[in-house]
Amino acid sequence: MRSSIRIAAAGGVLFALLLVPVAAKPGEFIPWASISGLSGRLRAVFALPHDQRAESLASRSDGRGARPGVYQMLTDAGRVFRLIVLTPFSSKVNGRIGSYRMGRWPFEGRTASNPAYADPSGFIEVTPENFTTRVSEHFTLGQFITKNQFDVWPKYVVLEPRLLDKLELTIEELARTGHPVHGLFVMSGFRTPDYNEAGGEPTGRSAVSRHLYGDAADVYPDERHRGLMDDLNQDGRVDLKDARILAAAAEAVEQKHPELVGGIGIYPATSEHGPFVHIDARGKRARWGG
Repeated sequence: MRSSIRIAAAGGVLFALLLVPVAAKPGEFIPWASISGLSGRLRAVFALPHDQRAESLASRSDGRGARPGVYQMLTDAGRVFRLIVLTPFSSKVNGRIGSYRMGRWPFEGRTASNPAYADPSGFIEVTPENFTTRVSEHFTLGQFITKNQFDVWPKYVVLEPRLLDKLELTIEELARTGHPVHGLFVMSGFRTPDYNEAGGEPTGRSAVSRHLYGDAADVYPDERHRGLMDDLNQDGRVDLKDARILAAAAEAVEQKHPELVGGIGIYPATSEHGPFVHIDARGKRARWGG
């Protein structure tokens, strides 16, 4: 019997299921395969409150699901599954949500010619309590936050399941080709427009970076937790040859799963960082670097 999730029937509050093709009524089971992605390793579904345009999920029995947050449910096989209710994009006022500075998206307030660059539907509220929430087998919510405003809580993140799926499948592909790793370090995940424009070292960043849309990450394997890519080819050096192995794994994922097509960029080491690979799921093939 396939693992599945029971949807609570209490409270009567409905949530729109985003990006996951699931249809179920309160009290029915949802097949685990329908929410765990192509990789089978996704552990969360993202939803907007009270959006009737998509299939809906009922709230948790305690009714708190009416508010943005992270809510835990269990499958019939005992697996942990999380319903993450988003803070709507409209909650951002004058470039902020509360004290958290975000800025403006490239096409905010107007229609983008390419739907891939439309404003995000909403944001995941990240708190010290849910920072370590596992959104897939190898990744936690806190890995994708923008790397600034360290003392401001809550923070807000855009994160697309397509990206998580692609990263999980890339880890699987690395193992298949003789380079097993226990995860990937996320050097840069979601970036607020404010940070993308001026934060950190902005040289070379695109004004319409996929990092703004939650479907891109700059990553590398770091099994020894040294803050540096592993020597994947075991030649005694960490260089572009190792980055190319990671990029080749992502390339193989796209060949097997065209629905996850996107960008793959290889970056050399600098005085600020070691080599890394940009992986995104923008829906269109793009290659650069390396």
